[in-house]
Amino acid sequence: MGTPGGLLNIAPLRDATDPDWLALRQALWPDDDASEPVGARLAEHLAEMASQLAEPQRFAQFIARDAGGEALGLVEAALRHDYVPGTDSTPVGFLEGLYVVPAARRQGVARALVQAAADWARAQGCTELASDTPLDNLLSQAVHERLGFAEAERVVFFSKAL
Repeated sequence: MGTPGGLLNIAPLRDATDPDWLALRQALWPDDDASEPVGARLAEHLAEMASQLAEPQRFAQFIARDAGGEALGLVEAALRHDYVPGTDSTPVGFLEGLYVVPAARRQGVARALVQAAADWARAQGCTELASDTPLDNLLSQAVHERLGFAEAERVVFFSKAL
């Protein structure tokens, strides 16, 4: 695994049944809700994948593969027209998800995936690319900083049932 000699292929995803896309999504967003029926999260992933592919003007997905075709990482991007913290324009390209398999980290995979998402967003008329991550995900925060993102704000939301 890895990118021997720097050989890395970044390609758009076009098949909602791509098993590598599904596996990378499951690694990024695991099924950790014990209250959901078994297989419910799998069905959600598959539905979201199909939904994204049905709106190529709004969503883009790219997969990174090594020279042997092994999946190394994934980025999912979207156009957001609502307010995105730290941005001044609309629409804004937004990284909805970024994941690199542990064995391929620190080899430029995330950088190449984010560049593909940025190129797509630019082609859609965007002048900014944004992202978010949970407050407790320090690894993701460090990766974002290394990729050139600047922190825009920190926030904790509250709600109350009425």
